[in-house]
Amino acid sequence: MGAQQVAERFAELYGTRPEGVWAAPGRVNLIGEHTDYNDGFVMPFALPHRTVAAVSRRTDGILRLHSADTGGGPAELRLDALAPGSDRDWTAYPAGVAWVLREAGHAITGADIHLASTVPTGAGLSSSAALEVVVALALNDLYDLGLQRWKLARLCQRAENVYVGAPTGIMDQTASACCEPGHALFLDTRDLSQQQIPFDLAAEGLRLLVVDTQVKHAHSGGEYGKRRAGCEKGAALLGVDALRDIPYTGLDAALARLGDEEEVVRLVRHVVTEDERVERTVALLRAGDTRAIGPVLTEGHASLRDDFRISCPELDLVVDTALAHGALGARMTGGGFGGSAVVLAEATEVDTLTKAVEEAFAAAAFTAPRVFEAVPSPGAHRLL
Repeated sequence: MGAQQVAERFAELYGTRPEGVWAAPGRVNLIGEHTDYNDGFVMPFALPHRTVAAVSRRTDGILRLHSADTGGGPAELRLDALAPGSDRDWTAYPAGVAWVLREAGHAITGADIHLASTVPTGAGLSSSAALEVVVALALNDLYDLGLQRWKLARLCQRAENVYVGAPTGIMDQTASACCEPGHALFLDTRDLSQQQIPFDLAAEGLRLLVVDTQVKHAHSGGEYGKRRAGCEKGAALLGVDALRDIPYTGLDAALARLGDEEEVVRLVRHVVTEDERVERTVALLRAGDTRAIGPVLTEGHASLRDDFRISCPELDLVVDTALAHGALGARMTGGGFGGSAVVLAEATEVDTLTKAVEEAFAAAAFTAPRVFEAVPSPGAHRLL
């Protein structure tokens, strides 16, 4: 899916060449799940899979949107009619970006947009964030808004939270906007400070596989929101601004204070231990001990499965099968209730692991998974 191809389709749709073409990637989160909305630590990296947008400005207050992945002609929306909750289709994501920019005082007067994407939807790989970020970057450039990448990410998060109605944290949009090739992004979601941590698996004879279970999930569903509300309840009961403020060394004492709030205890335990796992992973990578992060990933899956309770049989089967066939570590990634798992493995074991997972899914009568290598790739950028 090249920039010229997307530009040519734009011209077919709108009768003129676009003013530019931009791309924004999906992401895989290496470690740090459901910590972002708790002011904690995350560690994503960008995928080579990306959403590409060809865009031109308009001056009449009209937003025209077209996706290569949907049928029909362009959807036409009036900017002054955009309002949170008014759109339940895919167009809510790019429309939400235009809405949030205007709400922030930026003079967006319209746009023609054509989109094409290779980011799998519903796989926990941030297809929605890629869509938001690519539109935000294009409008930022075309309208000379001068917004920094972290600010664009924050605005895209607000678009998803308020306009779309999905209670996601800041990680996905920041990863899509800010990641660098060959690195994982160590992000403090409280102050948005970033550190690019070298993560060149190929140089060490390693691979990180993504296994898309083909089980779809949706962040706007109620279970995700319940987990977030439970975390907020835990912070309130413990008298802190966010669960980030509970130190790992003080976890047992904090859990004891929660008494018989069993569900809250589980949620708090996951978030506090997951923050510690992110910090441990960063330390291991900085020390050049990449193989040692495998057990940390596996610990994270057990916590998501048993404490946060957001795994599913397909995700558990990926992890169990991979570990039984020599993987260094494995865990689910993304919001949960389906989506994808990541598997850290020696490069020489990739074919064996892939075959084992595919055979396990066939034996369980599950839909065949999609398996591919995750290569740390560039964040959002202009192509043409």
